[in-house]
Amino acid sequence: MIYSNSCGTGILKSTISKILFFQIMLFLVSGCGIFNRSESSGSGDDSELVTTRKFAGLYIDYRATVTDELPKVEVIWIKTTMESRYGKICALGKTCKFSQGDRLYITKKFFSPGMVGGRWEYYIENDFSVVYQLTEYQSDKKVLTESWF
Repeated sequence: MIYSNSCGTGILKSTISKILFFQIMLFLVSGCGIFNRSESSGSGDDSELVTTRKFAGLYIDYRATVTDELPKVEVIWIKTTMESRYGKICALGKTCKFSQGDRLYITKKFFSPGMVGGRWEYYIENDFSVVYQLTEYQSDKKVLTESWF
């Protein structure tokens, strides 16, 4: 009598395909990791978690002033080609080292000094590592910087 072994072969193929599927899924999950650190700015500071950047226009010029409120702070008002959207952008500084035509970006970074809590800080930067921290309010209308995101 000859016995057919097709039933045993089917079970073996099914088991091998399940193991292969599991290994492929494990490879994909570990390769695409949810905790990818490439989204941070790469400064090496472990307290920095998230960075977001938006195009703010091409740099035109600036005007330096001192705030009316106490404490007196030196600020620069930066004019870009997207003034209709952002108005003049207010940042901390005495002078502005952007060059005419530089592509400017508004950046927000989340800093968490410990396990709980944190704060957003806002910056304006160009492609050549010139960076200025933005003030909390923008324009005379007291528009919050965070409203741009």
